[in-house]
Amino acid sequence: MNTRLLLISSCLFFVCGDCSQKEGETPVPPSPTLLNEVDVWMTKPDQSVLLQKQTDILSFSSTTNSYPTISVDSAIMYQTVDGFGYTLTGGSAWLINRMGNTEKAGLLNELFGNSGNSIGVNYLRISIGASDLNPSVFSYDDMPAGQTDPTLASFSLSQDTVDLIPVLRQILAINPNIKIMGSPWSPPAWMKDNGNTIGGNLLPQYYPAYANYFVKYIQHMQARGITVHAVTVQNEPEHGGNNPSMLMSSAQQAEFIKNNLGPAFQVAGITTKIVIWDHNCNNPNYPINILNDVAAKPFVDGSAFHLYAGDISALSMVHTLHPDKNIYFTEQWTGANSSFDGDLKWHIKNVIIGSMRNWSRIALEWNLANDPAYSIHTPGGCTECKGAVTINGSAITRNVSYYVIAHVSRFVPPGSVRIDSNLLPDLPGVAFKTPSGKKVLLVLNESAVTQNFNIGFKNKILVTSLPPGATGTYVW
Repeated sequence: MNTRLLLISSCLFFVCGDCSQKEGETPVPPSPTLLNEVDVWMTKPDQSVLLQKQTDILSFSSTTNSYPTISVDSAIMYQTVDGFGYTLTGGSAWLINRMGNTEKAGLLNELFGNSGNSIGVNYLRISIGASDLNPSVFSYDDMPAGQTDPTLASFSLSQDTVDLIPVLRQILAINPNIKIMGSPWSPPAWMKDNGNTIGGNLLPQYYPAYANYFVKYIQHMQARGITVHAVTVQNEPEHGGNNPSMLMSSAQQAEFIKNNLGPAFQVAGITTKIVIWDHNCNNPNYPINILNDVAAKPFVDGSAFHLYAGDISALSMVHTLHPDKNIYFTEQWTGANSSFDGDLKWHIKNVIIGSMRNWSRIALEWNLANDPAYSIHTPGGCTECKGAVTINGSAITRNVSYYVIAHVSRFVPPGSVRIDSNLLPDLPGVAFKTPSGKKVLLVLNESAVTQNFNIGFKNKILVTSLPPGATGTYVW
């Protein structure tokens, strides 16, 4: 080839690129490299994917399509979030405290840390005295039959110093800002009209002593470096069949708060929040009756709920009538004989999405840990309450409620705010804005087929999908 032909050939290649470009055709520009704008973590109901970060490239654009859209509006804000977590029962603490030191430290850092693979649990509920998931029944001032102690001279946290308090202190060393709520299952039996740890009512003559019991509890915990952020007055006050338990009507609770507990906190300079009800969504009139009492209401921070009966919308009913008072969702159990897929769907929809969309500041699952035989409980206590983890010696198995909580606790820190999002058929969800400005959207596909949908934000959309029964947490 002579020099002239070589120059012509070079010029043609420069103009046309490769010679496959036909004359008259418009050159096709290279596809732009898409940058990922949204991270998503998914859990599938068959457990093949468990809180696993997905590799999809998700970007917002101005394109349109026919898919339904979940629109997120960070300019419309609702309640502030205090946290997500579990009840650290006495049995849970017993199991954790008997793990090997290395395994124990690993588990506690995984649960309560804020880096790496930690899930960032930031709220705990504990029992004041024993719950039914303690190895035995006790209060902090038990007396021989026929004896009483109205001055609480024998008050002692000694039972909790064996396992619960040591584990709490290790947790606080990992996360000093974790919030703790205390709930009593029963006062000392000598304060009750049946003299028994099961059922019965608090005798009016012991209202002052029981108020002082709360004061001493908070002060003694504080002396051990544990701040109790809030207390409920009575766990499940309409269920007197548990061991321990106590019945307490709304009128009795209002009387105790306005004449004894609230004033006792004031005198002692205690700022721990007083939370009422702590029972099911089927009786919102119970907390409403207390909040309607003008003398009791000033001492009350808010109302707590479980969902073993009723509908989660009861939380909004109380909020609507008393919007100046807080709402808390404090307990829901998963059972030994229930399924992972069924519990995942129900708890994500109701405990997390439902409670948050109905003004709750927290969402807590019941009991942090069980052993393989569900053996740690009081006589008559729960024999199939599945923890977030099963602990067998020093080995752990992560159960469904671990993932239910982790899907929000890992991404929605305290101080986040719920923001506006619409509900789609088969795709319930809830959105948050974190203190750092990130947006978090939790979505559940409760249908039996894969759902394609858009996430809309600031007049743009991204296209995504969730397999049947799957949960996804989207962060941008």
